[in-house]
Amino acid sequence: MSVHWRKSSYSGGADDQHCVELGRLSSGVGVRDSKDPAGGHIRLTPVRFAVLVARLKG
Repeated sequence: MSVHWRKSSYSGGADDQHCVELGRLSSGVGVRDSKDPAGGHIRLTPVRFAVLVARLKG
């Protein structure tokens, strides 16, 4: 399955050091470091992803 990765609008920082990409997977949401796309990703269920986003915002 081909995943379309999208860089987070919150990525950036000094020298673009905080770079996160999100991708829709058949089983949830993929999260990876955009500076190392070959380094793999973590897979989160939609519920776990929502919890992560809520905690990061809080």
